Amino acid sequence: MSLPVGRILRSAAGRTPTPRILGRISVSTHSMNPSRLRRARDLERNQAVAGFHTVPAARRQDSSRSSSKDGQNNNRNNRPQNTTQNKPAQDPTAGSFARTDESITVEYPPEHQLPASMPVEGTDRAGAHVSPTLATFSLQGKVAVVTGGARGLGLVMGQGIVISGADLALVDLNKEEATRQAQNIVETFRKDHPDKKPPKVTAHYADVSNPDSVEACIAEIIAEHGRIDNLVTSAGFTENFEAVAYPIDRMRKLWSVNVDGTYLFATAVARHLRNPYNAAKAAVRHLCASLSVEWAKAGIRVNCISPGYMLTALTQKILDDNPDLKRQWTSLIPQGHMGSPEDLMGPVVFLLSDASSYVTGADLRVDGGYTVT
Repeated sequence: MSLPVGRILRSAAGRTPTPRILGRISVSTHSMNPSRLRRARDLERNQAVAGFHTVPAARRQDSSRSSSKDGQNNNRNNRPQNTTQNKPAQDPTAGSFARTDESITVEYPPEHQLPASMPVEGTDRAGAHVSPTLATFSLQGKVAVVTGGARGLGLVMGQGIVISGADLALVDLNKEEATRQAQNIVETFRKDHPDKKPPKVTAHYADVSNPDSVEACIAEIIAEHGRIDNLVTSAGFTENFEAVAYPIDRMRKLWSVNVDGTYLFATAVARHLRNPYNAAKAAVRHLCASLSVEWAKAGIRVNCISPGYMLTALTQKILDDNPDLKRQWTSLIPQGHMGSPEDLMGPVVFLLSDASSYVTGADLRVDGGYTVT
């Protein structure tokens, strides 16, 4: 309605003439007797009053004070001056947990200090492999590659892929750990699903920041499995440094692993998938959104998973060393607790399966509401 708009604009600007906002009622003075003319003029005058003399109480008080002193002064000359006396005291902790804590520095530990992870046991307890279920969620006959798959989020997402029927290639800088975890995944699967054929899970070395290493790894996986259908780039790490004091060598390493590593594996797998013999059967399901546009015409879907604070073995070690961090992190999560790596099983299987056949370029946030606060 026009009347509230007129009021808002008048309150903000104070000088907008009536006809430009509400418009005047068209009144013709022809063929109108004096009494009708007076009523029409009264209506027009009342409309102007109703539309443009509704001002905030503070301005009405200022206006009344101004009028009592000098009827010729206007409101602009009698606005109160800004002072600090009436400003409420600001809570020193307000917003503090949403900012970087400059007092805490966390550097990613060297490989030999990283804690080992264990596969999730009892994966049939929540309904996995309970029939009947949607066939579109099956990864039966697929071959998936997970970088950073020897521990943490990559390991658990890889296990979720295996439970859904796919064979798996675990890629990690620590091939020894990847080999051990590949055996653990198969043993856990046999224990949880004794009546089902165990998957083929292999371990492979790759420095994801090195193009030659990536190409050699891809060739090795294809030689072992014959194909690649799905890719999850989970290799990466995070640190905590004040931005203006972040050591440049650490920044370069972080960028080479998190960004270059994703790009190199994405493009290497995409080249394999764009091969005419394989393009009809597979697509890359876990990459940055910008590539989804370029590769959509080739039948390749590209999506991202954005995990929130996840309680992995490494995260637990960091929290043990910095007890106050957990309280700060959970205070920022609407659900009130950190995520478990198991929380990524469903999302990664969804994005890798035909259940998401019309989903590409999406960023699936699994963070307990952290990013919407």
